[in-house]
Amino acid sequence: MTVHAYREAEPGPRWRALYDATWPAYRGWYTRDGLAARPSLHECRRALTRYMPELVPTWERLCRLSGDDAVAAQMLSMWRLPAFAVGCSQMVMPGEHPTLVRNYDYDQTLFEAVIASTDYSGRRSVLGTSDMLWGLLDGMNEDGLAVSLTFGGRPDVGEGFGIPIVLRYVLETCATVPQAISTLRRIPVSQSYNVALVDGAGDHATVFVTPGEPAEVSALHATTNHRLDQVEHPSHAARFNSVGRQSKLDELRTGATSPGQLVAAMLAPPIRNDQFEAGFGTLYTAEYQPAAGTATWHWPETSWTRGFDDPDDVREVRLA
Repeated sequence: MTVHAYREAEPGPRWRALYDATWPAYRGWYTRDGLAARPSLHECRRALTRYMPELVPTWERLCRLSGDDAVAAQMLSMWRLPAFAVGCSQMVMPGEHPTLVRNYDYDQTLFEAVIASTDYSGRRSVLGTSDMLWGLLDGMNEDGLAVSLTFGGRPDVGEGFGIPIVLRYVLETCATVPQAISTLRRIPVSQSYNVALVDGAGDHATVFVTPGEPAEVSALHATTNHRLDQVEHPSHAARFNSVGRQSKLDELRTGATSPGQLVAAMLAPPIRNDQFEAGFGTLYTAEYQPAAGTATWHWPETSWTRGFDDPDDVREVRLA
């Protein structure tokens, strides 16, 4: 897999290159049920303006960079996206040197394989794994807040935003875990996720968000692919060994595991998944050290550490 990393404060040529490379596939996915199934551009703008007004100027810039393509503008709002489900495992290690480690389990053909360092708000730098062109699967900001997600196990799809733009918004506007929790409580999401949070002060939380219901805040350190520590859909949890992976993470937490030991465990069964042909392989293990301002992406044979100001680079990695 080829992984690209770029640094671009505001969306510009690097973002446009990503758009050019991925938009045909994104457009096909976004319109798979017909454009009538998607919200109008007016609805998308209204939702962004209501819930995430700080992102509207960047969204408008992205719309211009995409040639004012109306369908692209609709998708880039991430309001009422088509359904999609990821796997993933994650664990926060609060304390003097807070750490967030997560595995991203998904279909390789649908993965951008891009690490982006940006300053879209003009107030704080953000570093993370890109998705849907400007959303994030995980990341941290220069204030020391780190965040990641796992699918929450419920099949429900509702009125709300795709989670990648929600993570982007959290990192653009929040500096601490309490601020992030407050934000997650008020933004509607279209599917269910466990959102892990840790900040430079060592505070942490895992928040379960789901369509049409209040966010549920917990002190859990580890989550996989069911609601916090409650299995609501046993067949789905069994298919992806959700309970087995979480049990292994809980075992590691109680064993005074170091960040290095946790990463090693995430790169091995049962937490790491190798069902690549079935679209459920671990595409990377990310380790965020918010107090140090660094993030490291790990694979079985190599690791890549990045900071907010590192220059553009490319790496070839082996998944298995």
